[in-house]
Amino acid sequence: MASFASRLLATSRKETRPLMRLALPICGAQLAQAGMSVVDVMMTGRLGATDLAAVSVGSSLWLPLMLFMTGTLMGLTPIVAQLLGGGRTAGIRPSVHQALWIALVMGMVAAALLWVTVMPIFRLMAVPEEVAGRAAAYLAAVAFGMPGVALFQALRAFSDGMNHTRPSLWISLVGLGVNIPCNFVLIYGGEGLTGLFGDWLPGSLQALPALGALGCGIATAISMWVMGLAMIAYTRHSRAYGDVALWHSPTPPRWPLIGELLHVGVPIGVAIFVEVTLFTLIALFIASLGEITVAAHQVALNYTSILFMLPLSLGMALTVRVGNTLGQGRPDAARLVAWHGILVALAVAGLNSLLLWLTAEPVIGLYTHDSEVQRLTLTLVGLAMLYQVSDALQVNLAGALRGYKDTRIIMLITLLAYWLVGLGGGHWLGAHGLFGWIAPLGVHGYWIGLIAGLTTAAVLLGERLRRISKATNHGQIEIPAG
Repeated sequence: MASFASRLLATSRKETRPLMRLALPICGAQLAQAGMSVVDVMMTGRLGATDLAAVSVGSSLWLPLMLFMTGTLMGLTPIVAQLLGGGRTAGIRPSVHQALWIALVMGMVAAALLWVTVMPIFRLMAVPEEVAGRAAAYLAAVAFGMPGVALFQALRAFSDGMNHTRPSLWISLVGLGVNIPCNFVLIYGGEGLTGLFGDWLPGSLQALPALGALGCGIATAISMWVMGLAMIAYTRHSRAYGDVALWHSPTPPRWPLIGELLHVGVPIGVAIFVEVTLFTLIALFIASLGEITVAAHQVALNYTSILFMLPLSLGMALTVRVGNTLGQGRPDAARLVAWHGILVALAVAGLNSLLLWLTAEPVIGLYTHDSEVQRLTLTLVGLAMLYQVSDALQVNLAGALRGYKDTRIIMLITLLAYWLVGLGGGHWLGAHGLFGWIAPLGVHGYWIGLIAGLTTAAVLLGERLRRISKATNHGQIEIPAG
């Protein structure tokens, strides 16, 4: 035990800097992409409640689809990382090409789903007719961008696996920079431009129609394609990828490689989809508790989600570091790298809890001036401070396991912990209480369910990582070559 602790301390001295060097650009890219959603909501909200509702409802459909695609394509990252670590760079190009084929197909299928299924879903959800019409138009426009964002995510997974995470940051910032002016022109039209620039604006621009939610969807699709094309251009011309000539001699579909990518990636996509739907379903249950409760829940969730970006980025960086080390044929070192990442995640969780404690009141004041909403939000943020540790642990334990290409167990644990413990337990506490001993806890019950679900996930994933890292180190499990 002492030997492992001393080796872990030695690993911390040399591993912390490269881990953070990978994680911080990923965090910036995540924040930039989240910023696009914030901009969409803020800019459509200024136009009117109907357009805001249309964008909010529409986002609840396309975002889970995009995140499922993103998670599936993340299966490429540990494959590339292990190939790079083992010096088998000749195998990287065909693997990336298979991911691009998958991305194109998934992007087109996602677009078709958004075109075909939205109105039946809106009727099932009893969405008001005017909101449903505008939301359908918004989604029809966003659908055109889905293949573009899928290509971006595939190339991002490749770049991350090559230990080169900065391109996703800069290109995500470019996407945000394109999104804002496109939103302004397309949402508000000539009237909005005239209000900003005055009467000197040319008459042709003053006559532009205000497209509202539809304009927001078009701007989102444009941003998606700009990011995808920019990533293609960067990976084609940059020398950062060494002798991996990615765009030389396109590789046709190879079913064994596609099968490996889907074997590793689909469970990641399902796990992310399960997590997203957990929060979506909780929001639907809470909707019946009144507007004060809904507002407080949204404010607390939005604020804590921003802080979650750093632990999430650490988990993505940890996948790369563990994959690189395993590819070098050093399972003992990979075990140390994995557990070092978990220690860093604990430190970040402590930092996040401290930030919540110090900044909760002033930050909540930026979201709302309603005193009732502020008071209720503060109590929810107090609960959020409790789950920072389990949340940071579970996302980084999952990241380490992805480095081992052990993704199916993450999916199964996520299903159990999030839906059964988190959603089921939270709904029971919120709506029914605890077997007559405790009255129904309302929104607090749902948040206690979140804490229980995240903690369950952290415990189970921790035990899985302990077993697989030990077994791999002892040669009982062989990590397949990428």
